[in-house]
Amino acid sequence: MSYTVPEPKIFACTQSQELGKKIAKAYGADLGKVIFSRYSDGEFQPSFEESIRGARIFIIGSTHPGPENLMEMLLMLDAAKRASARHITAVMPYFGWARQDRKDKPRVPIAAKLVAKMLETAGATRIITMDLHADQIQGFFEKPVDHLFASTLFLPHLKKMKLENLTIASPDMGGSKRAYAYSKALGSDVVICYKQRAKANVIEHMELIGEVEDRNVVLVDDMVDTAGTLTKAADLMMERGARSVRAITTHGLLSGSAFDRIEKSRLEELIITDSIPVRQQSDKVHVLSCADLFADVMHRVHHNTSIASKFLM
Repeated sequence: MSYTVPEPKIFACTQSQELGKKIAKAYGADLGKVIFSRYSDGEFQPSFEESIRGARIFIIGSTHPGPENLMEMLLMLDAAKRASARHITAVMPYFGWARQDRKDKPRVPIAAKLVAKMLETAGATRIITMDLHADQIQGFFEKPVDHLFASTLFLPHLKKMKLENLTIASPDMGGSKRAYAYSKALGSDVVICYKQRAKANVIEHMELIGEVEDRNVVLVDDMVDTAGTLTKAADLMMERGARSVRAITTHGLLSGSAFDRIEKSRLEELIITDSIPVRQQSDKVHVLSCADLFADVMHRVHHNTSIASKFLM
């Protein structure tokens, strides 16, 4: 007697509805219906409007600040657990609060660890995410974590551009490993920016390690927040004789005056994914969708097949 594995059900938190629809379409399924009831004081309650008993479900939602996005994911996970879903996978294209992955001074939290524990307590049996700010965050979980790399999207795009005299750059020392991985795949040189911060999001000094004269430079990073680092690096490289400077970053937080900085800078273009909804349009900002990547991995997870091909770096 043969047994057919039932297809999973896919749902999305409100902040990731557009990406959720793209992922569901790429998977070949409809996005499940969830209703969010809201009280006048701001409290909200998600409700699955179809049976999920015994099913494998995927809940799509990036948890970028503010905290409401994280709270939505936690409530969705808890609702699924209490509705007797069999497997509950939190699909988090952007894992928020990841910059707080260690104690870098006394009397501060390790927020990434706290978020990991909350997700597991709420009911997540698996996590799928992309380009964590720090790889070791995977170790904060006791459940399986599929950590995908946006290099599977960016490297083919860069190869199609066929840039001459290509140099890969890291905007800080912490991203040097990522820059070297890209340079190895593309057969290019590497330069590193050394920066000192006065405080969060404020750069006190930046220096360049390596030569960029007459080079087409591509800065690679996992996220862009205020765009202060990227734009300052781009301006510095152009002053040092670079032909052009582009940037590819997985997660486009683009908060505060980020768009103004990008428009006024000598950065030729910024390429990001749609892991976070883009709040403003710009001729310099181009978006590559990660929907096909997540849909493929979700399909492989559901059918218990390898996802090793998605780990280019």
